Amino acid sequence: MKLLKVSPSPHVRSSESTASVMRDVIIALSPALIWGVYAFGFRALTITLISIFSCVVSESLFCYATHRKQSVKDLSAVVTGIILAFNLPVSVPLWLPAVGGVFAIVIVKMLFGGIGKNFLNPALAARVFLFLSFPNLMANCFVSPEANKLSPLALSPSIDGVSSATPLTVLEDGVDVSVRVDMFYGNIGGCIGEVSKLCLLIGFLYLLFRKVITWHIPVAYLGVFFLLAFCFPQGDDEAMSFALTSLLSGGVILGAVFMATDYSTSPLTASGKLIFGALCGGLTIFFRYFSSYPEGASFAILIMNTFVYYIDRITKPVKFGGGKHAGK
Repeated sequence: MKLLKVSPSPHVRSSESTASVMRDVIIALSPALIWGVYAFGFRALTITLISIFSCVVSESLFCYATHRKQSVKDLSAVVTGIILAFNLPVSVPLWLPAVGGVFAIVIVKMLFGGIGKNFLNPALAARVFLFLSFPNLMANCFVSPEANKLSPLALSPSIDGVSSATPLTVLEDGVDVSVRVDMFYGNIGGCIGEVSKLCLLIGFLYLLFRKVITWHIPVAYLGVFFLLAFCFPQGDDEAMSFALTSLLSGGVILGAVFMATDYSTSPLTASGKLIFGALCGGLTIFFRYFSSYPEGASFAILIMNTFVYYIDRITKPVKFGGGKHAGK
């Protein structure tokens, strides 16, 4: 006789797991990684592999030291390592992604309980930590794709003759259509994973198709960002040109698609996601206009991560029959 299992609701079956979701994210990140290696040489792959290795080993050793169940098989540490590498210039010394990986996993993720319990995006927090701790290595050594490819294994390469200004400085002087085309395809200096907006958008469409993320946060983020840049242009460009250039420069698209949508650090409801994305876009413009840090996406997303709890409370749906006049 076959026994039936009795359990409380909800009764939901799904073939999805954390590992399968993270596998989809890795696939979505692959086009931008391939372009980064093509544009900047195999040093970009070396930095990415070191970042992944540092994250995976840090999580494994932490679980071993604290007698927790090993969690590296869920692939979340691999995703953190890739996204951290995407936020680094290709000319950083090889020890830098290793330090960032340890900080991301141990300090930001595991000390708060592991995946699903961290309130900040680990890769973004590590990026800001490295930026504030080693500003000369993070902010003044962008390499143009046309420059000679750096050695994949050089511990601390000299950036003399290959460094260029931060890509966001083009906003001050104005750009023509050809430059914006290069910014869209990725023929411009910048961090490894942020330069090709085409590859990032391909990854975005893949995540939407696989239903890993929804459109709410990226569209609200980029929509508010574009609208504010259009309404309050700076420099000599006309409003539309300035807004398009702003959207294609820096890491705003990378942040909107792959970092602001992190499950653990973003709201649960559709309305909450729209609020979260809109405020991220507004803060990014604020930091770009009024702070000494030209790239505001990282700071904007991290600040909004700390408000997710309150956004979830405000946008929490009312239970059926639980409105103001319930019971009257």
